[in-house]
Amino acid sequence: MPSSPTPRTVTPPDPSAGADGHHRALERLYAAAPVNALFPSSITIPAAGEARLTFSVDESVYHAAGAAHGTVYFKMLDDAAFYAANTLVTDRFLLTTSFNLHFTKPVRAGEVVAEGRWISGHKRILVAESRLVDADGDEIGRGTGTFMKSRIPLSSLPGYATSAN
Repeated sequence: MPSSPTPRTVTPPDPSAGADGHHRALERLYAAAPVNALFPSSITIPAAGEARLTFSVDESVYHAAGAAHGTVYFKMLDDAAFYAANTLVTDRFLLTTSFNLHFTKPVRAGEVVAEGRWISGHKRILVAESRLVDADGDEIGRGTGTFMKSRIPLSSLPGYATSAN
């Protein structure tokens, strides 16, 4: 007879930590996402409505013409806008419902920074924008996303809540 899994106890961020506790929990959530093993990157959330991601572009993410594939642009832009918006929602995980992006310059190698900023919305739908900047300080992409509150509690997600067995 198979044994049942050990129950996991999750503890949401300490409410007394306020916005800062929520922001650190979102950073842990980002780090815990399995997809980020494919895209080595880091996130910082400096304030409500803001997020900043750093990613190092190398040949492993190139398309056939020798520059970063659009997948990298989308991932970075979507994540920066998503996390900027989710700083304003403390109970639920957001879902991307639409995202428009513009490629302005190819990038071949080096550090890329994605800066996300909340624009509007507080209740169920939020809008945020983001931009990508290369190591020379040039904008290489820009995007705007619409995000909707899901039914998924943030406190149930690995990384967001601290866990103990």
